[in-house]
Amino acid sequence: MPSRDVVEAFAQRLEAGEFVEAIEQYYTPDAATYENNAAPTVGRDKLIAKERGVLAASKEVRAVRVGPSLIDGDNVASRWVFSFTNAEGVTRTLEEIAWQTWQGDKLIEERFFYDPKQMGR
Repeated sequence: MPSRDVVEAFAQRLEAGEFVEAIEQYYTPDAATYENNAAPTVGRDKLIAKERGVLAASKEVRAVRVGPSLIDGDNVASRWVFSFTNAEGVTRTLEEIAWQTWQGDKLIEERFFYDPKQMGR
């Protein structure tokens, strides 16, 4: 079960734009993430590569947590608003719920729930 301090430190890294560093610090080597119902991305190295791809395709990415993260044992739920600005200056906003499973102070699974229409897909 993660401590409140660990969950807050993780969220602060995201809000500071330290997305890759958050993955490096808080995810287990075999962590998996799921985007809605898509197949998972498995492995911290793959997650880092995927995140770097998202960042490279964006001029700016901002994350704002809405309200506190809810912690119940090994499960953490957080509501986020992400803004992605492309090279042309167009910003798209995505509101999502992140449902996480932790093992101690490390993330082993994260599921993102959002409406993909928010991103113009």
